[in-house]
Amino acid sequence: MRKLMCKLMHWVKTCAVMAVLFAVLTAVLLTAGGYQTYQRALSERPIAAVIRDIQAQASYISLSQVPQIYKNAVLAVEDPRFYQHKGIDLLAIAEAVVRDIRERRLAAGGSTITQQLCKNQFFTQKKLFTRKIAEVFMVREIEQHCTKDEILELYINSIYYGNGYYTLADAGAGYFGKAVAELNAWECTLLAGLPNAPSAYAPTKNPELARKRQAQVLDAMVKHKFLTAQQAKEILQQCPEKFL
Repeated sequence: MRKLMCKLMHWVKTCAVMAVLFAVLTAVLLTAGGYQTYQRALSERPIAAVIRDIQAQASYISLSQVPQIYKNAVLAVEDPRFYQHKGIDLLAIAEAVVRDIRERRLAAGGSTITQQLCKNQFFTQKKLFTRKIAEVFMVREIEQHCTKDEILELYINSIYYGNGYYTLADAGAGYFGKAVAELNAWECTLLAGLPNAPSAYAPTKNPELARKRQAQVLDAMVKHKFLTAQQAKEILQQCPEKFL
């Protein structure tokens, strides 16, 4: 019996060592694959070229032209610690994992604004481990290459707002017939929620869903102290009749 127990313990230890070695080898291979993906993407489209392409759009606007409430809305709903982290928000990732476990589904990803910019400009939308690792390398590259304000400006000018609008200026003109500087608080908070699912939330196609998403944006702004609950309530009450 004693010999059998010794053999069993030896087998368990061997299996444990093999499992650790397998995990380490897998991590090394994935990291190497991710780094290669990052290098390939960067060689095909250098960061300077990506910035130049985004800025070359006729409807490109500077961050100084964007209403502060729109910037606050984007930060609140997408990346509230944007100006504190280095491109990867470990706390947001941990919160997303806890939420996913609690809801028993992939409900949130914890991606920062810099990560979203990287994914949209350099990689596919496929959820691959190698792509996520490549994204980490690219995030580091962008954070070293650009200031936070520059990253936010590039993001605002390159995300999809639905209905064929790929910049904030196009979305403001298309949905409301206004220049960005003329957008009011209701319009800004509505637009800030669209990129999460632009085809579904486009207010010209589904105003009810767009308003529900806007309410989530305002809740996030209250949570992160960009607005008071009363201010958020007053903004919701400004809804134009055509979107009711």
